[in-house]
Amino acid sequence: MSQLLVEYPHTRNGWCANPLARAADGILRYGNLTPALTELLDIQVHTFAAREAVVEIGGPRLTYRELWYAASRIAGGLQEHGIGYGDRVAVRMPVGARWVQAFLGALLSGAVPVLVHDGLPDAAAERVIHDACTDFVLDGGGRAAGYAEALPDGAAFIDDGASLGELALLCYTTMGPGAGSRGVELTNENLLSAICSVVGALELPTDGLRNLLLLPLAHASGCVDQLLPTFAVGGTVVLAPDRSAVPEILVAERIDMVAATPRIFAGLLPDLAGLRVDQVRQVCSAGHRAELAVTDPAAAEAVSVTLRNVFPEARQWSVWGATETSGIGLARDDTAANGGDPGRDVLGFAFGGTELALCGPDADAGHGELLCRGPNVTPRYWNDPQTTESRFTGSWFHTGNQVSIDADGLVRQALVHESALAE
Repeated sequence: MSQLLVEYPHTRNGWCANPLARAADGILRYGNLTPALTELLDIQVHTFAAREAVVEIGGPRLTYRELWYAASRIAGGLQEHGIGYGDRVAVRMPVGARWVQAFLGALLSGAVPVLVHDGLPDAAAERVIHDACTDFVLDGGGRAAGYAEALPDGAAFIDDGASLGELALLCYTTMGPGAGSRGVELTNENLLSAICSVVGALELPTDGLRNLLLLPLAHASGCVDQLLPTFAVGGTVVLAPDRSAVPEILVAERIDMVAATPRIFAGLLPDLAGLRVDQVRQVCSAGHRAELAVTDPAAAEAVSVTLRNVFPEARQWSVWGATETSGIGLARDDTAANGGDPGRDVLGFAFGGTELALCGPDADAGHGELLCRGPNVTPRYWNDPQTTESRFTGSWFHTGNQVSIDADGLVRQALVHESALAE
Protein backbone atom coordinates (compact mmCIF):
# COMPACT_ATOMS: atom_id res chain seq x y z
CA MET A 1 0.00 0.00 0.00
CA SER A 2 1.41 3.38 -1.00
CA GLN A 3 0.03 5.31 1.94
CA LEU A 4 0.69 4.84 5.63
CA LEU A 5 -1.77 2.60 7.51
CA VAL A 6 -1.89 3.04 11.28
CA GLU A 7 -4.10 0.87 13.50
CA TYR A 8 -6.07 2.24 16.44
CA PRO A 9 -7.28 -0.94 18.17
CA HIS A 10 -9.53 0.87 20.65
CA THR A 11 -12.87 -0.90 21.05
CA ARG A 12 -15.24 -0.80 24.00
CA ASN A 13 -15.96 -4.51 23.91
CA GLY A 14 -16.64 -4.72 27.63
CA TRP A 15 -20.20 -3.57 26.93
CA CYS A 16 -21.21 -7.02 25.66
CA ALA A 17 -21.49 -10.18 27.73
CA ASN A 18 -20.42 -12.43 24.83
CA PRO A 19 -16.64 -12.90 24.85
CA LEU A 20 -14.51 -11.47 22.06
CA ALA A 21 -11.35 -13.25 20.97
CA ARG A 22 -8.92 -12.55 18.17
CA ALA A 23 -9.16 -15.16 15.41
CA ALA A 24 -6.38 -16.44 13.20
CA ASP A 25 -7.20 -13.77 10.59
CA GLY A 26 -6.62 -11.03 13.20
CA ILE A 27 -10.29 -10.05 13.53
CA LEU A 28 -12.01 -9.90 16.90
CA ARG A 29 -14.92 -12.36 16.86
CA TYR A 30 -17.71 -13.15 19.28
CA GLY A 31 -17.93 -16.54 20.93
CA ASN A 32 -21.17 -18.33 21.81
CA LEU A 33 -23.04 -17.15 18.71
CA THR A 34 -25.87 -19.31 17.41
CA PRO A 35 -25.08 -20.82 13.98
CA ALA A 36 -27.62 -18.61 12.22
CA LEU A 37 -29.93 -15.64 12.73
CA THR A 38 -33.02 -17.83 12.31
CA GLU A 39 -31.90 -20.05 15.20
CA LEU A 40 -31.47 -17.06 17.53
CA LEU A 41 -34.93 -15.78 16.59
CA ASP A 42 -36.44 -19.25 17.05
CA ILE A 43 -35.06 -19.39 20.59
CA GLN A 44 -36.55 -16.00 21.43
CA VAL A 45 -39.92 -16.92 19.93
CA HIS A 46 -40.19 -19.88 22.28
CA THR A 47 -38.94 -17.84 25.25
CA PHE A 48 -41.29 -14.89 24.73
CA ALA A 49 -44.13 -16.54 22.78
CA ALA A 50 -46.98 -14.54 24.36
CA ARG A 51 -45.27 -11.14 24.29
CA GLU A 52 -46.08 -8.58 21.62
CA ALA A 53 -43.37 -8.69 18.96
CA VAL A 54 -44.68 -6.09 16.48
CA VAL A 55 -47.24 -3.34 16.87
CA GLU A 56 -48.27 -1.37 13.80
CA ILE A 57 -50.16 1.75 14.81
CA GLY A 58 -53.50 1.53 13.03
CA GLY A 59 -52.72 -2.05 12.00
CA PRO A 60 -51.96 -5.51 13.39
CA ARG A 61 -50.55 -6.34 16.81
CA LEU A 62 -48.67 -9.64 16.74
CA THR A 63 -47.20 -11.74 19.51
CA TYR A 64 -43.96 -13.63 18.89
CA ARG A 65 -45.94 -16.83 18.37
CA GLU A 66 -48.28 -15.17 15.87
CA LEU A 67 -45.46 -13.44 13.99
CA TRP A 68 -43.39 -16.63 13.72
CA TYR A 69 -46.37 -18.67 12.53
CA ALA A 70 -47.29 -16.06 9.89
CA ALA A 71 -43.67 -15.89 8.69
CA SER A 72 -43.39 -19.68 8.50
CA ARG A 73 -46.57 -19.78 6.39
CA ILE A 74 -45.02 -17.23 4.00
CA ALA A 75 -41.89 -19.41 3.90
CA GLY A 76 -44.08 -22.38 3.03
CA GLY A 77 -45.74 -20.38 0.28
CA LEU A 78 -42.35 -19.42 -1.12
CA GLN A 79 -41.35 -23.08 -1.08
CA GLU A 80 -44.43 -23.88 -3.15
CA HIS A 81 -43.22 -21.29 -5.68
CA GLY A 82 -39.91 -23.13 -5.92
CA ILE A 83 -37.96 -20.78 -3.64
CA GLY A 84 -35.40 -22.40 -1.38
CA TYR A 85 -31.88 -22.31 -0.04
CA GLY A 86 -29.74 -19.51 -1.45
CA ASP A 87 -32.42 -17.99 -3.70
CA ARG A 88 -32.92 -14.22 -3.63
CA VAL A 89 -36.22 -12.80 -2.39
CA ALA A 90 -36.69 -9.03 -2.65
CA VAL A 91 -38.77 -7.32 0.04
CA ARG A 92 -40.31 -4.11 -1.26
CA MET A 93 -43.18 -3.09 0.95
CA PRO A 94 -44.25 -0.13 3.10
CA VAL A 95 -43.24 -0.06 6.75
CA GLY A 96 -45.59 -2.17 8.81
CA ALA A 97 -46.21 -5.57 10.36
CA ARG A 98 -46.53 -7.15 6.91
CA TRP A 99 -43.01 -5.98 6.04
CA VAL A 100 -41.69 -7.80 9.12
CA GLN A 101 -43.69 -10.92 8.23
CA ALA A 102 -42.37 -10.87 4.66
CA PHE A 103 -38.76 -10.33 5.74
CA LEU A 104 -38.87 -13.17 8.26
CA GLY A 105 -40.73 -15.37 5.78
CA ALA A 106 -37.92 -14.94 3.26
CA LEU A 107 -35.37 -15.84 5.94
CA LEU A 108 -37.27 -18.92 7.08
CA SER A 109 -37.60 -20.19 3.51
CA GLY A 110 -33.82 -20.49 3.33
CA ALA A 111 -33.59 -17.64 0.84
CA VAL A 112 -31.53 -14.45 1.10
CA PRO A 113 -33.72 -11.36 1.62
CA VAL A 114 -32.88 -8.41 -0.64
CA LEU A 115 -33.94 -5.14 0.98
CA VAL A 116 -35.50 -2.70 -1.48
CA HIS A 117 -36.61 0.65 -0.06
CA ASP A 118 -40.29 1.27 -0.75
CA GLY A 119 -39.57 4.92 -1.57
CA LEU A 120 -37.24 4.13 -4.46
CA PRO A 121 -38.51 5.12 -7.92
CA ASP A 122 -39.62 2.11 -9.91
CA ALA A 123 -36.64 2.28 -12.27
CA ALA A 124 -34.12 2.36 -9.40
CA ALA A 125 -35.91 -0.46 -7.59
CA GLU A 126 -35.91 -2.58 -10.74
CA ARG A 127 -32.16 -2.05 -11.10
CA VAL A 128 -31.62 -3.36 -7.58
CA ILE A 129 -33.95 -6.31 -8.12
CA HIS A 130 -32.22 -7.17 -11.40
CA ASP A 131 -28.69 -6.74 -10.04
CA ALA A 132 -29.44 -9.03 -7.09
CA CYS A 133 -30.57 -11.80 -9.50
CA THR A 134 -33.85 -11.87 -7.59
CA ASP A 135 -35.94 -15.02 -7.86
CA PHE A 136 -39.10 -13.67 -6.20
CA VAL A 137 -40.44 -10.27 -5.14
CA LEU A 138 -42.51 -9.84 -1.99
CA ASP A 139 -44.48 -6.66 -2.57
CA GLY A 140 -47.85 -7.65 -1.14
CA GLY A 141 -49.43 -7.96 -4.57
CA GLY A 142 -47.58 -5.27 -6.47
CA ARG A 143 -47.69 -1.49 -6.50
CA ALA A 144 -50.72 -1.40 -8.75
CA ALA A 145 -52.64 -3.40 -6.17
CA GLY A 146 -51.73 -0.98 -3.40
CA TYR A 147 -49.99 -3.75 -1.48
CA ALA A 148 -53.39 -5.12 -0.44
CA GLU A 149 -52.95 -8.59 -1.94
CA ALA A 150 -52.03 -11.57 0.20
CA LEU A 151 -48.45 -12.68 0.63
CA PRO A 152 -47.50 -16.26 -0.36
CA ASP A 153 -49.11 -18.79 1.95
CA GLY A 154 -48.47 -22.47 2.46
CA ALA A 155 -47.82 -25.12 5.06
CA ALA A 156 -45.56 -23.76 7.82
CA PHE A 157 -41.90 -24.24 6.91
CA ILE A 158 -38.57 -23.34 8.55
CA ASP A 159 -35.19 -23.94 6.92
CA ASP A 160 -32.60 -24.25 9.70
CA GLY A 161 -29.55 -25.36 7.72
CA ALA A 162 -27.57 -22.10 7.65
CA SER A 163 -24.16 -21.45 9.23
CA LEU A 164 -22.22 -18.41 10.44
CA GLY A 165 -20.28 -17.83 7.23
CA GLU A 166 -23.24 -18.07 4.88
CA LEU A 167 -24.89 -15.10 3.22
CA ALA A 168 -27.98 -14.03 5.18
CA LEU A 169 -28.94 -10.59 3.84
CA LEU A 170 -28.28 -8.40 0.80
CA CYS A 171 -28.48 -4.62 1.37
CA TYR A 172 -27.79 -1.96 -1.24
CA THR A 173 -25.80 1.17 -0.56
CA THR A 174 -25.28 4.28 -2.69
CA MET A 175 -21.63 4.67 -3.65
CA GLY A 176 -21.81 8.41 -4.37
CA PRO A 177 -23.21 10.90 -6.91
CA GLY A 178 -23.48 9.19 -10.28
CA ALA A 179 -21.86 6.00 -9.01
CA GLY A 180 -25.05 4.00 -8.56
CA SER A 181 -25.53 1.46 -5.77
CA ARG A 182 -23.80 -1.77 -4.82
CA GLY A 183 -25.08 -4.86 -3.09
CA VAL A 184 -23.49 -5.46 0.31
CA GLU A 185 -23.31 -9.09 1.41
CA LEU A 186 -24.00 -9.60 5.12
CA THR A 187 -23.43 -13.05 6.59
CA ASN A 188 -25.07 -14.64 9.61
CA GLU A 189 -21.95 -13.79 11.60
CA ASN A 190 -22.15 -10.14 10.49
CA LEU A 191 -25.79 -9.87 11.61
CA LEU A 192 -25.38 -11.78 14.88
CA SER A 193 -22.26 -9.79 15.77
CA ALA A 194 -24.03 -6.49 15.09
CA ILE A 195 -26.96 -7.61 17.23
CA CYS A 196 -24.66 -8.58 20.10
CA SER A 197 -22.78 -5.27 19.84
CA VAL A 198 -25.96 -3.15 19.89
CA VAL A 199 -27.57 -5.12 22.73
CA GLY A 200 -24.39 -4.72 24.77
CA ALA A 201 -23.66 -1.08 23.93
CA LEU A 202 -27.22 0.12 24.57
CA GLU A 203 -27.67 -2.31 27.47
CA LEU A 204 -31.04 -3.39 26.11
CA PRO A 205 -33.14 -5.07 28.81
CA THR A 206 -35.02 -8.36 28.46
CA ASP A 207 -37.98 -7.30 30.61
CA GLY A 208 -40.22 -6.06 27.81
CA LEU A 209 -38.48 -3.19 25.96
CA ARG A 210 -40.86 -1.26 23.69
CA ASN A 211 -38.94 0.37 20.82
CA LEU A 212 -40.61 3.03 18.66
CA LEU A 213 -38.70 2.39 15.45
CA LEU A 214 -38.83 5.32 13.01
CA LEU A 215 -35.85 4.26 10.89
CA PRO A 216 -36.39 2.72 7.42
CA LEU A 217 -36.68 -1.05 7.76
CA ALA A 218 -35.06 -1.51 4.34
CA HIS A 219 -31.78 -0.02 5.63
CA ALA A 220 -29.19 -1.73 7.82
CA SER A 221 -29.70 0.93 10.51
CA GLY A 222 -33.37 0.03 10.86
CA CYS A 223 -33.39 -3.71 10.18
CA VAL A 224 -30.03 -4.92 11.53
CA ASP A 225 -29.39 -2.39 14.30
CA GLN A 226 -32.89 -1.87 15.73
CA LEU A 227 -35.45 -4.45 14.59
CA LEU A 228 -33.27 -7.52 15.14
CA PRO A 229 -31.66 -6.44 18.46
CA THR A 230 -35.14 -5.65 19.81
CA PHE A 231 -36.28 -9.17 18.88
CA ALA A 232 -33.06 -10.59 20.36
CA VAL A 233 -34.07 -9.34 23.83
CA GLY A 234 -37.75 -10.25 23.47
CA GLY A 235 -38.81 -6.63 23.02
CA THR A 236 -41.67 -5.06 21.08
CA VAL A 237 -41.08 -3.12 17.85
CA VAL A 238 -43.63 -0.33 17.46
CA LEU A 239 -44.04 0.95 13.90
CA ALA A 240 -45.73 4.24 13.03
CA PRO A 241 -46.42 4.72 9.32
CA ASP A 242 -47.94 8.10 10.24
CA ARG A 243 -45.25 10.01 12.13
CA SER A 244 -47.64 12.80 13.09
CA ALA A 245 -49.05 10.39 15.68
CA VAL A 246 -45.70 10.03 17.49
CA PRO A 247 -46.58 12.24 20.52
CA GLU A 248 -49.68 10.15 21.28
CA ILE A 249 -47.86 6.87 20.59
CA LEU A 250 -45.11 7.65 23.10
CA VAL A 251 -47.62 7.66 25.93
CA ALA A 252 -50.28 5.23 24.71
CA GLU A 253 -47.78 2.49 23.80
CA ARG A 254 -45.59 2.97 26.90
CA ILE A 255 -42.49 3.50 24.75
CA ASP A 256 -39.11 2.86 26.40
CA MET A 257 -36.87 3.62 23.41
CA VAL A 258 -37.06 5.79 20.29
CA ALA A 259 -34.81 5.29 17.25
CA ALA A 260 -34.58 7.60 14.23
CA THR A 261 -32.14 9.59 12.11
CA PRO A 262 -31.26 13.21 12.98
CA ARG A 263 -33.28 14.31 9.96
CA ILE A 264 -36.37 12.40 11.11
CA PHE A 265 -36.02 13.83 14.62
CA ALA A 266 -35.73 17.32 13.12
CA GLY A 267 -38.99 16.79 11.24
CA LEU A 268 -40.71 15.83 14.50
CA LEU A 269 -39.68 18.98 16.39
CA PRO A 270 -42.97 20.89 15.83
CA ASP A 271 -44.97 17.94 17.17
CA LEU A 272 -42.65 17.29 20.11
CA ALA A 273 -42.27 20.90 21.27
CA GLY A 274 -43.51 21.34 24.83
CA LEU A 275 -43.91 17.60 25.41
CA ARG A 276 -42.27 15.77 28.33
CA VAL A 277 -42.10 11.96 28.37
CA ASP A 278 -40.35 10.61 31.45
CA GLN A 279 -40.72 6.88 30.82
CA VAL A 280 -38.48 6.81 27.70
CA ARG A 281 -35.07 5.47 28.74
CA GLN A 282 -33.18 5.38 25.42
CA VAL A 283 -33.07 7.75 22.45
CA CYS A 284 -30.95 6.41 19.60
CA SER A 285 -29.97 8.58 16.63
CA ALA A 286 -28.47 6.80 13.61
CA GLY A 287 -26.23 9.19 11.65
CA HIS A 288 -24.27 8.85 8.43
CA ARG A 289 -21.76 10.88 6.44
CA ALA A 290 -24.13 12.50 3.94
CA GLU A 291 -26.42 13.73 6.70
CA LEU A 292 -23.56 15.05 8.83
CA ALA A 293 -22.17 16.99 5.88
CA VAL A 294 -25.37 18.96 5.23
CA THR A 295 -26.59 19.40 8.79
CA ASP A 296 -26.69 23.00 9.91
CA PRO A 297 -25.02 23.32 13.34
CA ALA A 298 -27.82 25.50 14.70
CA ALA A 299 -30.44 23.00 13.52
CA ALA A 300 -28.47 20.12 15.03
CA GLU A 301 -28.30 21.93 18.37
CA ALA A 302 -32.06 22.61 18.26
CA VAL A 303 -32.70 18.89 17.78
CA SER A 304 -30.39 17.98 20.67
CA VAL A 305 -31.96 20.51 23.04
CA THR A 306 -35.50 19.46 22.15
CA LEU A 307 -34.74 15.76 22.61
CA ARG A 308 -33.18 16.40 26.02
CA ASN A 309 -36.22 18.45 27.07
CA VAL A 310 -38.79 15.96 25.76
CA PHE A 311 -36.97 12.89 27.13
CA PRO A 312 -35.25 14.21 30.28
CA GLU A 313 -34.68 10.74 31.78
CA ALA A 314 -33.38 9.14 28.58
CA ARG A 315 -29.87 8.08 27.69
CA GLN A 316 -29.17 9.89 24.40
CA TRP A 317 -27.09 7.91 21.93
CA SER A 318 -25.75 8.51 18.44
CA VAL A 319 -24.62 5.50 16.43
CA TRP A 320 -22.57 5.84 13.25
CA GLY A 321 -21.85 3.20 10.67
CA ALA A 322 -22.11 2.15 7.03
CA THR A 323 -24.08 -0.57 5.32
CA GLU A 324 -20.75 -2.34 4.87
CA THR A 325 -20.30 -2.42 8.67
CA SER A 326 -23.86 -3.67 9.27
CA GLY A 327 -24.84 -0.09 10.13
CA ILE A 328 -22.75 0.08 13.32
CA GLY A 329 -19.17 0.86 14.28
CA LEU A 330 -19.00 4.05 16.36
CA ALA A 331 -21.17 5.37 19.18
CA ARG A 332 -21.28 8.45 21.36
CA ASP A 333 -23.25 9.37 24.46
CA ASP A 334 -25.03 12.68 23.92
CA THR A 335 -26.64 12.97 27.35
CA ALA A 336 -26.44 16.19 29.28
CA ALA A 337 -24.56 14.31 31.99
CA ASN A 338 -21.65 14.04 29.56
CA GLY A 339 -21.59 17.72 28.81
CA GLY A 340 -24.47 17.92 26.39
CA ASP A 341 -24.02 17.80 22.62
CA PRO A 342 -20.35 17.09 21.86
CA GLY A 343 -20.47 18.74 18.44
CA ARG A 344 -21.57 17.36 15.11
CA ASP A 345 -17.99 16.50 14.16
CA VAL A 346 -17.76 13.85 16.92
CA LEU A 347 -18.61 10.39 15.56
CA GLY A 348 -17.79 8.49 18.74
CA PHE A 349 -15.82 5.49 19.96
CA ALA A 350 -15.54 2.07 18.33
CA PHE A 351 -17.63 -0.53 20.12
CA GLY A 352 -18.35 -4.23 19.98
CA GLY A 353 -15.73 -5.99 17.89
CA THR A 354 -15.05 -3.00 15.64
CA GLU A 355 -11.44 -1.87 15.34
CA LEU A 356 -10.16 1.22 13.56
CA ALA A 357 -7.24 2.27 11.40
CA LEU A 358 -6.23 5.43 9.55
CA CYS A 359 -4.87 5.51 6.03
CA GLY A 360 -2.95 8.39 4.48
CA PRO A 361 0.25 10.41 4.75
CA ASP A 362 -0.77 11.88 8.14
CA ALA A 363 -2.06 8.65 9.65
CA ASP A 364 0.72 8.52 12.23
CA ALA A 365 -0.37 12.00 13.41
CA GLY A 366 -3.96 10.80 13.91
CA HIS A 367 -5.50 12.14 10.68
CA GLY A 368 -6.62 10.26 7.57
CA GLU A 369 -9.23 8.06 5.99
CA LEU A 370 -11.12 5.92 8.50
CA LEU A 371 -10.85 2.16 8.06
CA CYS A 372 -12.86 -0.43 10.02
CA ARG A 373 -12.65 -4.15 10.54
CA GLY A 374 -14.62 -6.50 12.76
CA PRO A 375 -17.08 -9.40 12.80
CA ASN A 376 -19.81 -7.03 11.62
CA VAL A 377 -17.95 -5.93 8.44
CA THR A 378 -19.06 -7.38 5.11
CA PRO A 379 -16.64 -9.77 3.41
CA ARG A 380 -17.42 -8.40 -0.06
CA TYR A 381 -19.77 -6.61 -2.43
CA TRP A 382 -22.18 -8.78 -4.36
CA ASN A 383 -20.91 -9.74 -7.82
CA ASP A 384 -18.40 -6.85 -7.86
CA PRO A 385 -14.82 -7.96 -7.24
CA GLN A 386 -13.42 -4.69 -8.60
CA THR A 387 -15.25 -2.54 -6.01
CA THR A 388 -14.41 -5.06 -3.30
CA GLU A 389 -10.72 -4.81 -4.16
CA SER A 390 -10.81 -1.00 -4.24
CA ARG A 391 -12.59 -0.64 -0.88
CA PHE A 392 -10.67 -3.22 1.15
CA THR A 393 -7.07 -3.52 2.29
CA GLY A 394 -6.98 -7.06 3.60
CA SER A 395 -9.79 -7.19 6.15
CA TRP A 396 -9.87 -3.38 6.53
CA PHE A 397 -12.86 -1.59 4.96
CA HIS A 398 -12.19 1.92 3.59
CA THR A 399 -15.12 4.08 4.72
CA GLY A 400 -14.16 7.12 2.63
CA ASN A 401 -14.49 9.35 5.71
CA GLN A 402 -11.67 11.73 6.56
CA VAL A 403 -11.34 11.79 10.35
CA SER A 404 -9.03 12.29 13.29
CA ILE A 405 -8.57 9.83 16.15
CA ASP A 406 -7.21 10.98 19.51
CA ALA A 407 -5.22 9.00 22.05
CA ASP A 408 -8.43 7.77 23.75
CA GLY A 409 -9.86 6.44 20.48
CA LEU A 410 -12.42 9.24 19.98
CA VAL A 411 -13.19 9.70 16.28
CA ARG A 412 -13.97 13.13 14.85
CA GLN A 413 -15.26 13.80 11.36
CA ALA A 414 -13.14 16.17 9.28
CA LEU A 415 -15.69 18.82 8.30
CA VAL A 416 -15.67 20.43 4.88
CA HIS A 417 -14.34 23.77 6.06
CA GLU A 418 -11.49 22.06 7.89
CA SER A 419 -10.44 20.25 4.72
CA ALA A 420 -10.55 23.49 2.77
CA LEU A 421 -8.33 25.19 5.31
CA ALA A 422 -5.88 22.31 5.13
CA GLU A 423 -5.58 22.82 1.38
